[in-house]
Amino acid sequence: MASFSNGLLAVAILSLLASAAHGQLSPAFYAVTCPDLESVVRSVMAQVVGQDPRMGASVIRLFFHDCFVNGCDASVLLDDTPTMRGEKNAMGNMNSLRGYEIIDAIKSRVETTCRATVSCADIVALAARDSVSLLGGPSWTVLLGRRDARTASVDAANANLPPASDNISSLVTKFAAKGLDLRDLTALSGAHTVGAARCSSFRPHVYRDANVDRAFAMFRRRICPATGGDSNLVPLDPTSPNRFDVSYYRDLMVRRSLLHSDQELFNNGPADDLVRLYSSSGSAFNRDFTAAMVKMGNITLLTGSDGEIRLDCRRAN
Repeated sequence: MASFSNGLLAVAILSLLASAAHGQLSPAFYAVTCPDLESVVRSVMAQVVGQDPRMGASVIRLFFHDCFVNGCDASVLLDDTPTMRGEKNAMGNMNSLRGYEIIDAIKSRVETTCRATVSCADIVALAARDSVSLLGGPSWTVLLGRRDARTASVDAANANLPPASDNISSLVTKFAAKGLDLRDLTALSGAHTVGAARCSSFRPHVYRDANVDRAFAMFRRRICPATGGDSNLVPLDPTSPNRFDVSYYRDLMVRRSLLHSDQELFNNGPADDLVRLYSSSGSAFNRDFTAAMVKMGNITLLTGSDGEIRLDCRRAN
């Protein structure tokens, strides 16, 4: 019996190694090498979200901003060096992207029992999933086996991250370049049901755009003056800012979206029908959102012998 069990273990290890060598992700990638990984990530995220729900939204955003720039490779976590300007100071990240220290905390916990085994990229993917579910949203199986980039690029981040000023055509084009379609775009945007935006991100929308509810715009102007106050924060979804639900889409339908790019999803354009669907069907949204998160998590992967397993998520080995 012992030899039979050892044989099964050997087969499992060989299967995982073969999966990595061929660039395939697997939910069981760490089943042998770090079996407690997911419980560790969940434990840290439960504490974080319990103390500050908005940090859960920040970690979801961190995953998006990582994957959209050269793929899901944890490049967004790298600090600048004398020879590299990384992504942290890109226009879409500087003074707004958060959650780095949360990933550091998880990585530190993981390293105590599974040294040099789990990538920072996989930790970000798991933390984002847990953030969604802890905020009341759906859960899904995260495919694992990503490896970490050794470098990052501020120019790549500036070129690939969609700004809040984008129109629907630009959004569709940028998502399509990542292998994501209109349904993915509309579903992933639903993550804006949690979190907050800085005044500098939504000022043009509430002061200049015509497709915004007047009373909503006037109220937001009290918090976001025409000049100054760039860092003032407003919930993206005023109805339920700390709950992952479909109220974001209902806000779009009455033109109470905080960001120009969000309101573009319901502006007599190609995404209107999907917004109507999600606003009335949480199950349809959950289904499409989880599918889109899995697709996004597969963008331009480093696997096998590519990249590395960082020991410190902020710097290459």
